[in-house]
Amino acid sequence: MGETTTTIDPILPSTTTGKDDTTTDLSTQYDTPLGLAHTTMQALKDRIKLHYDLASDYYLSLWGEHIHHGYWPTPESKSQETKETAQINLISLLLSISSISDSPLKVLDVGCGIGGTSRYLASELGCTVTGITISTKQVEIARRLSSSSKVVEEKEFIPHGKGQVRFIELDAEKMGEYFDGKEKFDVVWISEALSHFPDKKLFFRNAERVLKAGGKVVVADWFKGEGLGEREFESDIKPIEDGMLLPPLCTQKDYVQFAEEAGLKVLGGPKDISQDVSKTWDISWSLVQNPSLWAFAFSQGRDGIAFLQAFRAMRRGYANGSFRYAVMSFVKDQ
Repeated sequence: MGETTTTIDPILPSTTTGKDDTTTDLSTQYDTPLGLAHTTMQALKDRIKLHYDLASDYYLSLWGEHIHHGYWPTPESKSQETKETAQINLISLLLSISSISDSPLKVLDVGCGIGGTSRYLASELGCTVTGITISTKQVEIARRLSSSSKVVEEKEFIPHGKGQVRFIELDAEKMGEYFDGKEKFDVVWISEALSHFPDKKLFFRNAERVLKAGGKVVVADWFKGEGLGEREFESDIKPIEDGMLLPPLCTQKDYVQFAEEAGLKVLGGPKDISQDVSKTWDISWSLVQNPSLWAFAFSQGRDGIAFLQAFRAMRRGYANGSFRYAVMSFVKDQ
C-alpha cells in the first residue's frame, strides 16, 4: 500500500456519528458530487457490467475471492477474526438461516461474482453449483480460479472438492426463461446482488420458476432503513445508490412482500446484522487508500470516483442506522 496523508473531509454532513471519516488528499482532489439519478434501467445495467468488467481484478487483489461482506457476530470475533474468516462466517449464517446442511444440492448462485461462494458450496457441501453473472470478466476470473489446468467451455462443470461448479454469463433477469424446462434447482442463492436489479419482483418470480418443489431462496443484501426522512435519505442513501450503481434501495419488508407475492414462504429471517457486518467498510476504506486505485477510478470517469467516494456514505449509513444489512430465506411449497 502507498503511504498517504489524511485530512478531515470537508464535505461530510454534520450528522456523521461514531466513525473516523478521514480521507486522503487524493479523495479530496477527486471529489465528485454524489446522489445523481440514473437515466434508464438499461443504461444502469450497462454501467454495472462495465464496472465489474473493469474492476473485478482489483476486487480480487484487495478483498479476495469472496467479494461480499464479512460477519463478525461477537465482540471477540470483531477484535480477532480476519475478513477472510468473517466472509466464511456470513456464508455459514446463510446456510444456518435456510437450514441447508452438508448435502449434494443443485444450487444457482445468482450474481456469483468471481465464484468464491460457488466454490465454497461445491468444495465444502458437495453441491453442483451454477454461477451466473452479467460480467464477462467475472466469468473469466471465476473459471480461472476454479480450474488452472485447462480452458473451460461455458456449460462445462469443473470438479471442485466434493462437488462441481460452472459459470455462465447471463443477465439474471433472464434466468427464468434460460433455465425453464431445462433444469430445476434445490437452492437459489443471491448474496449482495439483488440490490443491483431494477426489477426485484421479477427476481422472486424467476426464482420460484426455477426451483424444485421444496426448494429454497437464500438472500443477503443491502437495504434502506424504515421511515427515513428526506435529510437522511439525501445524506446517506442517495450517495450509496449513485456510487454503488443501485436502483432505488428497498426495505427488508419489501423483499418479504415480493417473495410472498411470487408464491414463496418465509423460512428464516429477516435477520438484521447491520452492526455485525459494518466493519467491512472500515476495512474497505483503509484498503482503498492507495494512490494507484484512485488513479484507476479516475480513469473510469465519474462512476469510478463516485464508487470510491460512496464508501464513506456506506460507513456513515451504518453508523446512523439509515443503511441496513440483512439475511433471509424463503421456501417453495412441496
